[in-house]
Amino acid sequence: MAVRDQVSDLLTRIRNAQMALHESLELPHSRQKEAIVEILAEEGYIGGYKLNDAKDSPFRTISILLKYTGEREPAIRQLKRISKPGRRVYVGSDEIPEVLNGLGINVLSTSKGVLTGKAARREGVGGELLFEVY
Repeated sequence: MAVRDQVSDLLTRIRNAQMALHESLELPHSRQKEAIVEILAEEGYIGGYKLNDAKDSPFRTISILLKYTGEREPAIRQLKRISKPGRRVYVGSDEIPEVLNGLGINVLSTSKGVLTGKAARREGVGGELLFEVY
């Protein structure tokens, strides 16, 4: 069965892997997932990622290295999906909300690609508010 909501699947896999204290996780590749994972790595919420071209399979995958504090607390406290398939949430560039007064980030799908809320404000574009993380 195909996954209908790629973003929710990605966020749920990260949450589940962190609850189980896994070091890393692997998931099917898509350009949108790759852009989201790249933002999470740039913002310091994950330790890094790697794209894998499987030799025995026609499908590409993404390996994500999870990040924890010294006390084995996940670097990501909360991943919250905002826009869902049944209820899309769109915002203009001047309506992009702040997450915890700037301590967290929100991620948008815009006409210029997947961007953080800060980058979207700077570019002057709005879009679909995918999720927030802190």
